[in-house]
Amino acid sequence: MSSISFEEIMFTIMSATQDTFKSYMDTDIFAGKVEKKINPLSSDVVGIVGVAGDRVGYILFATEKGPAQQIAKELLMLEEADDQAINDAVGEVTNNIAGVFKTKYHEQYGSVALGLPLVVSGRLRPIVDPPDQVSAEASMSVQCKGVTIPFTTMDGRITFRVMVYM
Repeated sequence: MSSISFEEIMFTIMSATQDTFKSYMDTDIFAGKVEKKINPLSSDVVGIVGVAGDRVGYILFATEKGPAQQIAKELLMLEEADDQAINDAVGEVTNNIAGVFKTKYHEQYGSVALGLPLVVSGRLRPIVDPPDQVSAEASMSVQCKGVTIPFTTMDGRITFRVMVYM
């Protein structure tokens, strides 16, 4: 089995993300500076797909509600996007990005399997933040290591981060 560098994985994820937005929404997105860590999440909507096999980890897609609504409207061709449409769209985008990883590296890594996409709505808070005294929003604390790749459209209407932990 050949060894695949983490940089190659990052490039694959970056390309998969850009291709997904271009193919499904005819939207160009641009990657920002890659951070060689996953910062604690503070996002309204997060899609998570687990990767299993000889290489194990997660691919996460995190954004705020406004960009998530825009993604859902464009991906699902809707006038308005409710919470279910947002969850469906974020899950589909996350799953597609992870699917490209699986397809590309299945031969090199042997058995590569993906979990079902999990979409967490509400507020994902950094693990260092104390819980709110009273909060109507769902919350979940996360902590992990990997890379964060910020993305945006040229006009800034859609911004999000893709995180890779492997």
